[in-house]
Amino acid sequence: MTTILTIGLHPSSIDYTKHPGLDETTLTTRIEQGDAALRAAGFDAVSCLIGTDPDEAEKTIRERLSEGPFGLAMIGGGVRMTPEHTVLFERLINVLVTTTPGIRFCFNTTPETTVDAIRRWI
Repeated sequence: MTTILTIGLHPSSIDYTKHPGLDETTLTTRIEQGDAALRAAGFDAVSCLIGTDPDEAEKTIRERLSEGPFGLAMIGGGVRMTPEHTVLFERLINVLVTTTPGIRFCFNTTPETTVDAIRRWI
């Protein structure tokens, strides 16, 4: 079975003023429910929540990659869809490609769409 690395922003690193109706507690719950859905679907997934600093995020990703091998990386919408995180997203892609040749990628839009994103590539 392919081991999946799921990467998303840690709920404490988000500026909630840009997300009306969302707060840290709600997002934490949604992420936990998404992780539970992955387990219930039978996926072997390792969660990796990162901050927005590219250097620290790269360090965290490298630490998680030592738990591999990983065949698929799912990178969350919070990393990809926010313009100020473009450098962070680029850095993650480059670290993953360099350290894990042949890794595939999938992308969700919310914690609730993670299972569907993974199913597209597994």
